[in-house]
Amino acid sequence: MTERTNLFIVDADFRHRAAISHSLAGTEIHAEPFEDLDELARRWPRDGLILVHDEGVMVRRTIDLMTEVGEWLPVVAYSENPDTHRVVQAILCGAIDYLNWPFGAGEVRQAVAVAEESRGTQGSARLREAMARSRIQKLTRREREVLAGVADGLSNRLIGERLAISPRTVEIHRANMLNKMGANHTSEAIRIAIEASLVG
Repeated sequence: MTERTNLFIVDADFRHRAAISHSLAGTEIHAEPFEDLDELARRWPRDGLILVHDEGVMVRRTIDLMTEVGEWLPVVAYSENPDTHRVVQAILCGAIDYLNWPFGAGEVRQAVAVAEESRGTQGSARLREAMARSRIQKLTRREREVLAGVADGLSNRLIGERLAISPRTVEIHRANMLNKMGANHTSEAIRIAIEASLVG
């Protein structure tokens, strides 16, 4: 990151806003706190990254607001100890990353790097979807079913119950699925599935 990056923090909790702003003081990231989306909408930014405290519907509301405004900014969500389902829902809504609260400047820098990469590829969304679909096509029907269960935030045991197979068999399908997709970890497989519109 060579240029200064604007970070717009949307969080009703003053302590969160203050802590994030304080951790970024003196860095190349300029933090601007907002109490809610209405306040942000009144002074809609032209460039930067939106960091939103995920309180269930906040990510969806942020994306809806951007649709109304007609300008897209990368959105990163955060909450304390989020479960897999919550993270998946935020990504499905349009968040590009998810942070676990509390976090510091290092995690924010990483999110900014993800956002900058995302910004550069926004115009090629169809290309990303086509590439993701080609990776999904390598999967067997059962591997796709396992992937759908993973994207729903289910454990191997629950996926096994859903598909009437053992958790060990789910584990084998899961390993094969990751290998065929060229994914290093589960969250990457979920991202590919989302880009391919397999889950939603």
